[in-house]
Amino acid sequence: MSASPPVTCAVMAVAALFASGLAWTPGAEAQLKVDITRGNVEPLPIAIPFFSNFGGTGGVVGGAGRAENLGRDIATVISADLVRTGLFRAIERNAYISEDVSLRVQPKFANWRLINAQALVVGGAEIMQKGDLKVTFRLWDVFGQQQLVGLRLTTSPGNWRQIAHRIADSIYKRITGEDGYFDTSVVYVSEYGPARRRIKRLAIMDQDGANHRFLTDGKALVLTPRFSPTAQEITYLSYVAGRPRVYLYNIDTGQQEVLGDFPGMTFSPRFSPDGNKVVMSMAQEGNSEIYSMDLRTRQVRRLTQHPAIDTSPSLAPDGRRMVFNSDRGGSQQLYVKNFSGGKAKRISFGSGRYATPVWSPRGDLIAFTKIMSGEFGIGVMRPDGSGERVLATGFLVEGPTWAPNGRVLMFFRQSRRTAGKTGGEPKLFSIDLTGYNERIIATPRDASDPAWSPLKR
Repeated sequence: MSASPPVTCAVMAVAALFASGLAWTPGAEAQLKVDITRGNVEPLPIAIPFFSNFGGTGGVVGGAGRAENLGRDIATVISADLVRTGLFRAIERNAYISEDVSLRVQPKFANWRLINAQALVVGGAEIMQKGDLKVTFRLWDVFGQQQLVGLRLTTSPGNWRQIAHRIADSIYKRITGEDGYFDTSVVYVSEYGPARRRIKRLAIMDQDGANHRFLTDGKALVLTPRFSPTAQEITYLSYVAGRPRVYLYNIDTGQQEVLGDFPGMTFSPRFSPDGNKVVMSMAQEGNSEIYSMDLRTRQVRRLTQHPAIDTSPSLAPDGRRMVFNSDRGGSQQLYVKNFSGGKAKRISFGSGRYATPVWSPRGDLIAFTKIMSGEFGIGVMRPDGSGERVLATGFLVEGPTWAPNGRVLMFFRQSRRTAGKTGGEPKLFSIDLTGYNERIIATPRDASDPAWSPLKR
């Protein structure tokens, strides 16, 4: 299988910190920073005025009004992205002493200090002569009176949301020191219908719920979608004519193909970090083992060999180790082994059973589902099994997936169905590693099995 070109968008960062002649101390280190490793952090007050039409219209009819509207929309999305992290508090615009801010003039910091804004985002939007959208922004430390970062981005107007997410990523990284995760997508299983006859379709959306669309028609049951490292392809399990098979789906073209016509049932597919392989479980004659398939040669290699049930493989970011769950020790637990071979080492030793392990993109943690005393939990531990923490619990919580910065998890939660037959609908949620910022992710219908994409760059 030949490699497909990555999904790209004509968005270009032109300057990381551009000269303007304004008065600030060159090389001075600003102290404005949020420590995201602490729990229950007081959100940083940030002011994000609407982006102005700063550069004319390039002769485009209606360009001024369109640029102004896009500037308002971009500022709104940036604000929403940052607030959802729980690390920022957007100051209400009716509290602003003045919204007369310009990219070309140093802000009147005293006005922003009076409303306790610690950070200020100033931006502008312009429709260029050929119809492109150019957006420029600056992030200011209000009390330090310093510019922290500036960017100029150009794209087609239809990609304004991506520009907004990339600006939010830049602000998040500058203030927290961690990579952002806003310019990403989520693929998941959309569900509806009676409990015994659920219709399940693949759906995809931006991480904030925008640009939602369905990828499959619901005629065949679909489960466990997972992104490729390029975010261009998805691998998933589908029951076509009652037969479970692993499929590949190309997001750009909509084409899908069977990964392989295996003699047994295949499930739990996941891409390797380099995108050249898919690891999965295969059941033959009542025994489930883990295999990998090279997508270039279609050669299959067996990775485990044990009479117990081995399933749910996930590779470390460097591709050298694999975590999976197995009942080879008498109960369902997590094991780590070298991808190239060797013995598996058990890493989970807490009470209960462990399932659906997923290695963090940073390589420092493994997320998992834990089942104990009739309750489910989403937790994390280090690759050696130490430092176990449960972040979220409930009647049924499953399917953790990592944001690409390795600091936020998404999962699905299903409440207990009442005697009056209400409740029980699965919904998507996100939570950060502190366990304090849990938020529901809005979807048009019930939702399960989320998978977070890499950054779209």
